[in-house]
Amino acid sequence: MALDPQLLEIIACPDTHRAPLAHDAATGTLTCTECGRRFRVEDDIPVMLLDEARTAPTGPQHTDQEEDR
Repeated sequence: MALDPQLLEIIACPDTHRAPLAHDAATGTLTCTECGRRFRVEDDIPVMLLDEARTAPTGPQHTDQEEDR
């Protein structure tokens, strides 16, 4: 997956805190650095819907070894 570097500079969590997102190309996700929500990327398009985000059970410190809800 190849997201535009300029998009990655400006994209933020759609929740009210608007925190930056960390991109993980291996898992195809963008993770909020504040709340830990993980947004999937489909066909190089981020799906930034709060209702479809996966919530990390332990907040932003979530690891890929933990199972998704």
